[in-house]
Amino acid sequence: MTTAIEQGTVEFVINDKGIATIEFYHPMSNSLPGKVLNKLANTITEVGNNDKVKVIILKSKGDRAFCAGASFDELISINDLETGKVFFSGFANVINAARKCPKFIIGRVQGKAVGGGVGMASAVDFCYATKHASVKLSELAVGIGPFVVGPAVERKVGTSAMSMMAINATEWYPADWAKEKGLYAEVSESIEEMDAAIEVLANKLASSNPQAMSMLKKVFWEGTENWDTLLVERAAMSGELVLSEFTRNAINAFKKK
Repeated sequence: MTTAIEQGTVEFVINDKGIATIEFYHPMSNSLPGKVLNKLANTITEVGNNDKVKVIILKSKGDRAFCAGASFDELISINDLETGKVFFSGFANVINAARKCPKFIIGRVQGKAVGGGVGMASAVDFCYATKHASVKLSELAVGIGPFVVGPAVERKVGTSAMSMMAINATEWYPADWAKEKGLYAEVSESIEEMDAAIEVLANKLASSNPQAMSMLKKVFWEGTENWDTLLVERAAMSGELVLSEFTRNAINAFKKK
């Protein structure tokens, strides 16, 4: 029997128009262990460097959970600083892969996003969501903080909105709030309506000038050139905190809920 840490998939397809769809999955509300995060980062890089690809859609399987963050089972197994740093670098690598990808990435957030899931939604270039796509930065509730995803979330929604989510760590913020703050471009009533809107934009981008889109993406991400170093430093902060007695007690209390 495979453990939760060993489960999860990342798959991609490229259609004849050059639209690539990357889909990730984990049976526990799409909470992603390090192995899956590593594959997701590598897949974004691989697909982004494929000359046949014009635009990328990033999505997850399932109806009501886009991504519940990093794997809780893996989090509670951390016993040393280096392991903690590697663990928290998982979403850092995904965010950096999306940032450096030369193709526009369209996000498809069909359900709730927590922690690293909010970071992933912030790292795409244009994000669609349904009305069920509430967001939460729950890290402080288990004794750490949204250090790794913070730069991506802050870049997207601003310091004020990011700090609201980070401080009120048990609160769900609705999809309309996230749209108002700039995280989502559009919020749809249903998955079908969202997918129709995504298809329209993806087809438009697939017929746009690839060089212009690549240059435009670089412009959008100006000022983030230090993120390779910054996000690793942030991962080390969380890696240190997860070893503290306070955080271990908070995690154990959370497990019993």
